[in-house]
Amino acid sequence: MPKDGIGASTKRREDLRFLTGNGKYTDDINLRGQAFVHFLRSDVAHGRINGIDTTVAADMPGVLRIFTAADFESAGGLPCGWQVTDKHGQPMQEPKHPILAEGKVRHVGDPIAAVVAETAEQARDAAEAIEVDIEELPAVIDMKAALAEGAPKVHDELTSNLCYDWGFVEENKAAVDEAFDKAAHVVSLELVNNRLVANPMEPRVAVGDYDPWGDQSTLYTTSQNPHVIRLLMGAFVLNIPEHKLRVVAPDVGGGFGSKIYHYAEEAFCTFAARALKRPVKWTCSRSEAFISDAQGRDHRTKMELALDADHNFTAIRTETYANMGAYLSTFAPSIPTWLHGTLMAGNYRTPLIYVNVKAVFTNTVPVDAYRGAGRPEATYQLERIIDKAARDLGVDPIALRRQNFIKPDQYPYQTPVAVVYDTGNYDATMDKLLEITDHAGFAARAAESANRGKLRGFGVASYIEACGIAPSNLVGQLGARAGLYESATIRVNATGSISVYTGSHSHGQGHETTFAQVVADMIGVDASTIEIHHGDTSNSPMGMGTYGSRSLAVGGSAIVRATNKVVDKAKKIAAHLLECAPEDIELKDGKFSVAGTDKSVDWSGVTLAAYVPHNYPLEDLEPGLEETAFYDPSNFTYPAGAYGCEVEIDPETGKVDIVGFAAADDFGNVVNPMIVEGQVHGGLAQGIGQALMENCVFDDSGQLLSGSFMDYAMPRADDFPGFKVDHSCNTPCTHNPLGVKGCGEAGAIGSPPAVVNAVIDALHRAGHTHVSHIDMPLTPSRVWAAMQK
Repeated sequence: MPKDGIGASTKRREDLRFLTGNGKYTDDINLRGQAFVHFLRSDVAHGRINGIDTTVAADMPGVLRIFTAADFESAGGLPCGWQVTDKHGQPMQEPKHPILAEGKVRHVGDPIAAVVAETAEQARDAAEAIEVDIEELPAVIDMKAALAEGAPKVHDELTSNLCYDWGFVEENKAAVDEAFDKAAHVVSLELVNNRLVANPMEPRVAVGDYDPWGDQSTLYTTSQNPHVIRLLMGAFVLNIPEHKLRVVAPDVGGGFGSKIYHYAEEAFCTFAARALKRPVKWTCSRSEAFISDAQGRDHRTKMELALDADHNFTAIRTETYANMGAYLSTFAPSIPTWLHGTLMAGNYRTPLIYVNVKAVFTNTVPVDAYRGAGRPEATYQLERIIDKAARDLGVDPIALRRQNFIKPDQYPYQTPVAVVYDTGNYDATMDKLLEITDHAGFAARAAESANRGKLRGFGVASYIEACGIAPSNLVGQLGARAGLYESATIRVNATGSISVYTGSHSHGQGHETTFAQVVADMIGVDASTIEIHHGDTSNSPMGMGTYGSRSLAVGGSAIVRATNKVVDKAKKIAAHLLECAPEDIELKDGKFSVAGTDKSVDWSGVTLAAYVPHNYPLEDLEPGLEETAFYDPSNFTYPAGAYGCEVEIDPETGKVDIVGFAAADDFGNVVNPMIVEGQVHGGLAQGIGQALMENCVFDDSGQLLSGSFMDYAMPRADDFPGFKVDHSCNTPCTHNPLGVKGCGEAGAIGSPPAVVNAVIDALHRAGHTHVSHIDMPLTPSRVWAAMQK
């Protein structure tokens, strides 16, 4: 087998161009005759537009055209890709999301007008000269206040600010209530899952182009799923036939969910390029991103856990308010429902669960999936209340978890929240965690911290997540308006090199390396002969892109299927060349052999015969060696793990320092251990950032108070210790050909509760037993204040 096949920690091939400054990002694309757009955005959160005067701005130097909502009367609004049906069987309220604000502005940053000019500076100057008459209206920011009788409505055409009131599993509710009535112990906790700004390194960019001779539109954009953008924008917004619309997403510098969605700026640039018959480019500034990119989390939850006299979990009941912001982003309705409620069982054998979610419109930036997307919220609720239950009951938090873990002999395990776990071993990951954290030595470390006047604590969290959302026929019943399969084309060239075209897209996960490793391993050739192509709708089959840790489990499985088709055909060609039956052919290390003989032909010999068919089974096969496959999973994959955090707290200031963090994960089979470790590191940084620092805050009028890195605290390298990462306790997925589960979001899911549990543990050890919870982020002021009460 090749040295760079499955299981090898090969370096990422794409990093060479990135580290030498030779990546090609959307902002690197500059087309001949290109114009620039600047969006005039609302500086109030809620207001009625009484008039827009562009007279002065239109006459300014370089201005080509100024667009307002009136120019988009023939266009549709930005579509929502998932419809949620509420607990009464009614569809959610779904307001229009216009490209430019129509009649009202609904959040600070809502685009009102767009100036296209010869230069970006001219467009900005002209935008500042536009006079907008806005009658400011009362804004609703707090979700519960937004649902109060008489509250100002974000969308006048809706009956209220309630998008939906979802209950799951609704038929469980009476039994859950009864279980709580009969419980020996009931633990309750109110939680905030703080709003986050994604902040990928590369801000969003869109470049629209139009070829009038072919009536062909092209959009270059920073997207995690270009095919979906083409479908949504072409079919539902601009009415451009798909064969006349090309979407290209080149190198993408991070996304974390924020680049999944179809944004107004993409539709605008495509529309404006057609209108002006010249390219139109928009580059987002960092401050603009804070008020235009979809944000994450923002849940308010009451969580309840019922236990019997022996401390077995008997029921869970939750009530969550989930912020949608001013409009429904592409997949926003699914995050607090089907990606949250279905994970409320966690790693535990809780027989009865009921989840209620009220999704609320507010005058804030729209909220959608952010790394983990619903899974971190569910895990945080569950792992925090288990820790609180252990303290209330006076038992060890780890022992309470072990007692209620699903055991290996119980798989496949049907949860009470619809999903079926196929495999797992949660005791094994907990054992590994305690080993790599040297848990036995914690008491000595705590004593040493005390000698320095610091409070030391240890917190754990177990998590499970659902990756590779599937199958399409199931999610369709749950409200998804798109399929969730993936595709691949394997094109073998005459000399034996291979081009792989995948519907998945990379925004930092290393697909060009790992996908090549998979194909190299299957065929037995060097990975350097395999090229991975993605991000261009004109050369790859329809695919659903990258999010939800689906790339390898779904995209990689499609590649496996297409490669198998290629190998099957190649074996028939080899059999003809070697004068034997195809079933007698074996492929190993890039060579086709007749079983039990020394007769063989190498890979390049077969591929050349496929394209130079002088000696070829023409009566049976067409020339060429190229195959396409689609893969629609039969189930989610379920990575799981146990995380441990050690903190020190300065009692004088409340400052929390993480002095140790370990992650023991079960990702199934691992294609590239080094890339997996890097993915976990990145997730841990984001999860710890949420737990200790990051917080998106609006004031009562809807002004963003944390609109720059001066006010929004991003973690830095010196905020973290060296992470200990292990993925040796793997139980392979049983229903995809690679046995992989997904790893990209795990770190962001398991780390926030581990951090908070560690802080509460440190305070309790120091005698502050009155502190049962502190909401994230655990800033020094919050921790200090909790200690003083």
